[in-house]
Amino acid sequence: MRAPRARVARRPVHGVLLLDKPLGLSSNDALQKAKWLLRAEKAGHTGTLDPLATGVLPLCFGAATKFSQLHLDADKTYEAVALLGIKTSTGDAEGEVIAQRPVNVTEAQIAEVTRRFTGRLRQVPPMHSALKKDGKALYEYARAGIEVERAPRDVEIFELNVALADVVQGHTAINIRAKCSKGTYIRTLGEDIGEALGCGAHLTALRRTATGNFDLSRCVTLEALEAMTEPERLACLLPVESLLPDHIRVTLDADDAGRFLSGVRRRGHWPDAERVAVYGEAPHALLGSAHIKAGELIPGRLLSPPEIQQILEYPESKP
Repeated sequence: MRAPRARVARRPVHGVLLLDKPLGLSSNDALQKAKWLLRAEKAGHTGTLDPLATGVLPLCFGAATKFSQLHLDADKTYEAVALLGIKTSTGDAEGEVIAQRPVNVTEAQIAEVTRRFTGRLRQVPPMHSALKKDGKALYEYARAGIEVERAPRDVEIFELNVALADVVQGHTAINIRAKCSKGTYIRTLGEDIGEALGCGAHLTALRRTATGNFDLSRCVTLEALEAMTEPERLACLLPVESLLPDHIRVTLDADDAGRFLSGVRRRGHWPDAERVAVYGEAPHALLGSAHIKAGELIPGRLLSPPEIQQILEYPESKP
């Protein structure tokens, strides 16, 4: 009989962990593993990666979860490998082969599709995705053999590089590197490029190398995290304000900081701004987000006084 698993004593942890998500693990499973290793009370992520995708997955803990929604809008960068000549039911290696065609691709064609798929595009979301239809994920319909109508979505590919790759499994392949707007499906991009080349394609590998201002150079793996001591794990956390890189900073004195934290607007000589990160002067600490209109600082998402105190008490969590 298996012994019961020891109960982990949870604690308040605040910050952002940049995880290099491993292959085969869902984003939620990766989150739960990291949450267990940090013994964190509260956690969430800023958008998912498919189990077959690896790479940058920002995980938010404690007060950082209040700002995780902001990062969903961030631009993303991906690297992928697409196998030409074979289409699958899912657009990746998990699906069944549904069509095969010969491949006769030239460098000129590669250059043309690179030009054609750079810029604004309209994509039809794949059936095997987490996008909701009538409160139900599309992949649930797909697993039941039901295909539903999906409205095309406007996306933008800011930078695109497509190049012939080494032969994969005896087939011609291409490497794709794309910096794109939120909501872009790289599987769909790979399939569409394959169609434009006249042979079809499906992804065999997908790696997210950057999301917003976060990239792989700052990521840690679950394996490395497991080998660390607890102080070392805490030291991997980026501060909560790392989620607010494009926010202008406003610092308030003690009196105004207290009122701001109570949700009261403050007046000052500030220019209008949509994104503001508000700090207390003494002690210097993030209070929350806001926007400024006509000289008024209007509170948005606010940290609670206990959260602020807990962050101040864990200086080792600020690299």
